[in-house]
Amino acid sequence: MKIIVAGPGCARCHATEKNVAQAVKELNLNAEVSHVYNVLEFRELGVKVTPAVIVEGKIVVAGKIPSVEELKDMLKEYQTA
Repeated sequence: MKIIVAGPGCARCHATEKNVAQAVKELNLNAEVSHVYNVLEFRELGVKVTPAVIVEGKIVVAGKIPSVEELKDMLKEYQTA
């Protein structure tokens, strides 16, 4: 599973990345988590509002810091897909 956190590196983006890492750990997922900081790069991915979380190419969160529980619920859907 490929997960991308998109954002310029603000505190909200780092909090989102931390929550993603925690959700992946708690679910024991085999996931590659990366962070795209470059505005031009994440605009190309379709991100208009940050922080954003992209799972397998689909934007699943934009404009808010998702909780670990919210992320776990979202990631479970991709785990079974």
